[in-house]
Amino acid sequence: MKAQPDTLAGSPVARYYRANDPKWHWLEARDSPDVSAFLEAANQQQAQWFAPLAPLAETLYKSHLARRELAVTSLETALDHFTFWSETGADDDYPHWWRFPNGQPAQRECFFDVQARAADEEFYDMGDMALSPDEQWLAWTEDTQGDERYTLWIKSLPSGEPVSLLSDIGAGLCWAEDQTASSATLFFTRFDATQRPDSIWQVSLPFNAPAQHSAPTLVLREKDPEFWLGIGKTRSRQWLLIESGSKDTNEIYALPAHRPSAVPLCVQPRQSGVEYTIDHRPGTFYRVHNQTSAHFQLDFLDEPALGNPEARWQPLIAPRDDTTLEGIDAFSWGLIIAERDHTQAQVVLRRWVLDAQHHRLVDDYLSLPEQPCSQSLEDAPHFDTQELRLREESFTQPPSWFALDLASGERTLLKRVPVYGGLTPEQLVSRRIWATSADGEQVPVSIVMRADLVGEPLPTLLYGYGAYGEALDPWFSIARLELLERGAAFAVAHVRGGGERGEPWYLQGKMAHKENSFNDFLAARDALVECGVSDPARVVAYGASAGGLLVGTCVNRAPRAFCAAVLDVPFLDVLRTMQNPELPLTTAEYSEWGNPETPEVAERIRHYSPMDNITAQEYPALWIEGSWFDTRVSYWEPAKYYAQVTQQQLGSAPVLMHTDMSSGHGGASGRFKAWQDTARQDAFILWALGLAADFKDSAI
Repeated sequence: MKAQPDTLAGSPVARYYRANDPKWHWLEARDSPDVSAFLEAANQQQAQWFAPLAPLAETLYKSHLARRELAVTSLETALDHFTFWSETGADDDYPHWWRFPNGQPAQRECFFDVQARAADEEFYDMGDMALSPDEQWLAWTEDTQGDERYTLWIKSLPSGEPVSLLSDIGAGLCWAEDQTASSATLFFTRFDATQRPDSIWQVSLPFNAPAQHSAPTLVLREKDPEFWLGIGKTRSRQWLLIESGSKDTNEIYALPAHRPSAVPLCVQPRQSGVEYTIDHRPGTFYRVHNQTSAHFQLDFLDEPALGNPEARWQPLIAPRDDTTLEGIDAFSWGLIIAERDHTQAQVVLRRWVLDAQHHRLVDDYLSLPEQPCSQSLEDAPHFDTQELRLREESFTQPPSWFALDLASGERTLLKRVPVYGGLTPEQLVSRRIWATSADGEQVPVSIVMRADLVGEPLPTLLYGYGAYGEALDPWFSIARLELLERGAAFAVAHVRGGGERGEPWYLQGKMAHKENSFNDFLAARDALVECGVSDPARVVAYGASAGGLLVGTCVNRAPRAFCAAVLDVPFLDVLRTMQNPELPLTTAEYSEWGNPETPEVAERIRHYSPMDNITAQEYPALWIEGSWFDTRVSYWEPAKYYAQVTQQQLGSAPVLMHTDMSSGHGGASGRFKAWQDTARQDAFILWALGLAADFKDSAI
């Protein structure tokens, strides 16, 4: 039998329970005083329970700060006229941006103080920054509430007064290449009623009085509610690209960057299920697409043929069964190609030097320091550069940046994130095991732990996401060292629905195949135990956003597999959310989860939706986080889940929820508050794993 509200004496769930609304839908009424009162009461309950752990959280936070470099200076990047970089002071949440004329470092000047702009705001998020082509004007967007609705600002550099131009727009910005001494054109996005970026606009800015700009002009509007718009520019700076995309289909329009008022050319009309990207070198367009294979292929087209429906793209890389072509970066000399090896779940970068007839003069792979690791191409603003910047990191090694001289092949270390404290990267070891899922599929599981603890069954934090084709490639975390030093292992389940083993891996974990994600996660947990890495009684699951759906479903189905779970801004009320097209994101998500207007789709979602499968059972300890201004996962999803699980909890493990009343989906703004939030989560995790030796309190 379930725990009735009157047995939860003192709990916010008991005080605010409404017998005529057992599903707690009344929490969706944001303006009701009872809603905020309930959330504040839950926050107070969590704080009271957490009080004995507060000293541990403070210890973790201070130790975290002691491990990292607090005063951070970015790498310098030389553009056409100036060299730019940022500096973040040891006590600052946000950076200061600097520049000097190329080759004249003594003339350094601070041109943008983000720390000062955020000083009086409880929440602050910089959406985008964009320099004008002559590098003398800065445009940026900022959100001071957390709802991802941005205001556009502009200033002349270095010391012009900021001018507010437009509000309630999207984050992204892009300058055209039509700048004159008196004006320039800037592109931005706007939302529809569901906060879908449905339109691209341009505005001509007069530099003598930017606030007196003419009315913005509509460039393109997307009417299909499943498609979102965005805009960018090729590295050649000759073309602006407008992309309209859903989760599995897209369409790209191109317009000359020097003639932004031209009619956009459709590169390839949309076809359901077909995704493509394009890039440009003078005389040639390149297209990466999955029209003939889920593994993608690379084609090219002569530039004059763009927009001609009869034009034929010529193949350069055919589809391969063991490799997914992830993307390309075009330069004057050729291409950098990103490929994902399915067997190793590893991305590799490949360099092509091409002649005018697209013959390969050079075809080689960039070396990797270890496997698995993450290697990526950093922004390279110059189209003809002969020096690339590479970023590399792994589960055991912090991010490092290298300069790769393409002429000599020489690699030069530019910067490595320093790590201080008693546990060093050299004392860690990373390994990969393979879990056998319910259908026999082999699922990669990455693990990092202290080298001296290898061979012991360890308390383990198991992380999962498994949606949208996102790949959880190896990443280093200084905060994670606090867990590892205390004897925990950290593991990542690379479940289907993610992109770790290419596009097919994603397709096998979405829509009608979503069950694979849950089976994979539980198989990963069991494999960790069976191979001796994890203590079966001490495994904590962690999922955020769509990862919260993954973990929430697995906790419902196998609560005894975990001693606790952390659900961070979790997507839990899947069916009800997908049945409401007025909510942000819903229509765009149809191709990920399905449209529940179809009865069989609704039944499929109902079968796994965490909110629809809460039952009377012994749940593990739950730490649930929500955000009041979250427009991606509404605050009421974690709140309703917390209330219903509390009612159904037959065990004694705590069910706790905290709602951040001043932030959105990304959590706290400012790095120090974000680190404090992480320290609180980690204190809970250490408590659940039995590693919280810093405190003793039998009441917890």
